[in-house]
Amino acid sequence: MPADFPLCDRVYAFFGRWRENALVREFHDRLRARMWERLGRDAEPTAGVIDSPSVKADAVVGTDSNGYDRGKQINGRKRHVVVDTLNPLLGGMVTSSDVRDRTAAHDGLELVRADGGYTGSLVEH
Repeated sequence: MPADFPLCDRVYAFFGRWRENALVREFHDRLRARMWERLGRDAEPTAGVIDSPSVKADAVVGTDSNGYDRGKQINGRKRHVVVDTLNPLLGGMVTSSDVRDRTAAHDGLELVRADGGYTGSLVEH
């Protein structure tokens, strides 16, 4: 590691404080807004794409956070991810694979492109 980098425990302590105060998300959102403004667009995105790949859980992952995705026949977890049209992350969460896509849908955008798994409240919104 380069000599001018801070010690690992100091970096981790800063990250921990940032995470506790929701600053990591704020930094991310500010950077995304700055990128959009530099491209001559509104800072807040109005469209996005949502998807939720299921991934197999490792043997050390507790069974309380796993589920079975019948559609994809995977026992594990599901990553629900929303990106804007230039791919910066807008939101995401990890659930057990048995959580239906429509249950975890993000509804803060005017236009969301999604596959057929996102029926129900997202479509109605």
